[in-house]
Amino acid sequence: MDIKGLDYNTQREKLLMPEYGREIQKMVEHACSLPDKAERLKCAKTIVRLMENKNPQVQDSTNAEQTLWDHLYLMSRKQLDIDWPFDVSAAEKILSKPQPMEHPSGGARMRHYGRLIEQLFEKLKTMPAGEERDELVRLTANQMKRNLATWGHGSMDDEKVADDLARFTDGKIQLDLQTFRFDRSAGVVSDNVKRNGKKKK
Repeated sequence: MDIKGLDYNTQREKLLMPEYGREIQKMVEHACSLPDKAERLKCAKTIVRLMENKNPQVQDSTNAEQTLWDHLYLMSRKQLDIDWPFDVSAAEKILSKPQPMEHPSGGARMRHYGRLIEQLFEKLKTMPAGEERDELVRLTANQMKRNLATWGHGSMDDEKVADDLARFTDGKIQLDLQTFRFDRSAGVVSDNVKRNGKKKK
């Protein structure tokens, strides 16, 4: 909403370094507009002293004065033409964003199953038929059903588990639901999980 006579921050240009406030930003813009280079430098030194008062925690950092001049350089959008008392060529690194962290799931395709279950899928693909594989299938299927129940997916029926098990093992494991029996605990969500999952009224 634009009301004549009222000046809202939401209508103004976004500050590059909001910790110094809009008044300091205006001073920087004024310094950039001065025609005389010596006058611009004199004005810049005054602004840096004001920035130090405005943001005293900078003093706790190493190379505090360098940091202040770096900040001034960024606030001027690299337009302030002066003989800089410090090298400000690396100032832009201050605004660079950190690299995104890898998700704790380790890049699992389906987070409701998790990375461990995916590793079991891969193992089952290469295991020869026999008692050892049958036991691993039993453990994997039951854990899949528990995970579905915990994540509250709603479709934690036996067919869902059998279908996913076949799909993610490239058809190597076909669960015969006529003979296979899930553990009683599989698919049962504990009371604590149920309580935590309820929305407060």
